[in-house]
Amino acid sequence: MTFNPQLIWFLIGLGLILSEFFAPGIILVFFGLGAWTAAVTSWIGLTAGWTSQLLVFAVSSVLYLVLLRRWFQARFIGFEGDSQNPESNLDDFHGQIVTVIEDIDPADGSGRVEFKGAQWSARSTEPIAAGERARVTGVDSITLLVDPV
Repeated sequence: MTFNPQLIWFLIGLGLILSEFFAPGIILVFFGLGAWTAAVTSWIGLTAGWTSQLLVFAVSSVLYLVLLRRWFQARFIGFEGDSQNPESNLDDFHGQIVTVIEDIDPADGSGRVEFKGAQWSARSTEPIAAGERARVTGVDSITLLVDPV
């Protein structure tokens, strides 16, 4: 069996790229591309020894990471806004009309409403029967504060 550095670098690169599926973050794929770069430079005869191949692997991996990571993230993950903060996202809820799907009893604080196709826990200072509509006045953690319409 002969020693084939091109095959070894190719398999290392393939393993790194496939491991990206198990450790997402779009980092390992660039090291996989760096290993493939080392395989290609070894195959065309530019890097004969392990030292030069390791150097090509390290330099190309870092260059790929620095130059291409944002582009990859934009294509595969998408852009993310500021961190999610219910206090800053109150405009999404405040004033919206919801449908009560489970009676809201101010005595025990229980009740449920439907908002944009999802069910939410709800509280109100006044009783509201199921089937009635209510207006969102605030948010407390994952509970909507509502008043009857």
